[in-house]
Amino acid sequence: MAHARDAARTYGKSDPIDALAVARAALRHPDLLAAQLDDPSRELRLLVDHREDLVAERTRCINRLRWHLRELDPTWDPTARSLTSYKNLDAVAARLGELEGMVTRIATEIVTHVRELTVRERELEREITQRVTTLAPTLLALVGVGALTAAKLVAETADVRRFKSKDAFARHNGTAPLPVWSGNRERHRLSRSGNRQLNAAIHRVAITQARCHPDAGAYLARRRERANTPTEARRALKRRLSDTVYRALLADAAPTEAALREAA
Repeated sequence: MAHARDAARTYGKSDPIDALAVARAALRHPDLLAAQLDDPSRELRLLVDHREDLVAERTRCINRLRWHLRELDPTWDPTARSLTSYKNLDAVAARLGELEGMVTRIATEIVTHVRELTVRERELEREITQRVTTLAPTLLALVGVGALTAAKLVAETADVRRFKSKDAFARHNGTAPLPVWSGNRERHRLSRSGNRQLNAAIHRVAITQARCHPDAGAYLARRRERANTPTEARRALKRRLSDTVYRALLADAAPTEAALREAA
């Protein structure tokens, strides 16, 4: 509602100002489609958000654990990202069992908690994989789209059928560049608007395809031949991937819509 607030006579940001801006926008655009999540997509969204919370909590605990390990032994510095492995956690617990003191006790409790979080996170990942395999098989077939990325795309899109075109979807996810022409020089710049979670998911797909997909590599090479910088070429690839994701989401939504009509 930022643009609606800017056009109003009242300045600042508050709940009443936002409510008035929403009402004015709804009156100006009566044909706006509402974002909605059906039961399977909503459950997927809740699972994805819950898993991300667990991962964030585990990261915080691991950082605290590393601090305590360094306090016990300045040379004790586990390899980065190694403390999500059961084998490494067991090795740390075994070494802590040979030590005494309050720091050792706290570190041992953190190791146990990290292990429990890892078990639960992996269980959620398996459940998310099973659900997204049923909901979005076309999306999963795309190169660079794993189960967690596909789940994030489905959950954050909130029904792709509400977008009238691939361009509207690109505007929503922030991959559509903004024109910043000056004189006769045609230029575009990065858009920082839109759903940044969707944008990040598409970015992960673009990075993966740039590394291991020949078509994406050839496309980036062509963009570089047009005097694009590596960053500009990657942004162009993301815009192209947005259209591909949009078509895949539409293809996956068609069976769901047919099933809903049959149920009705």
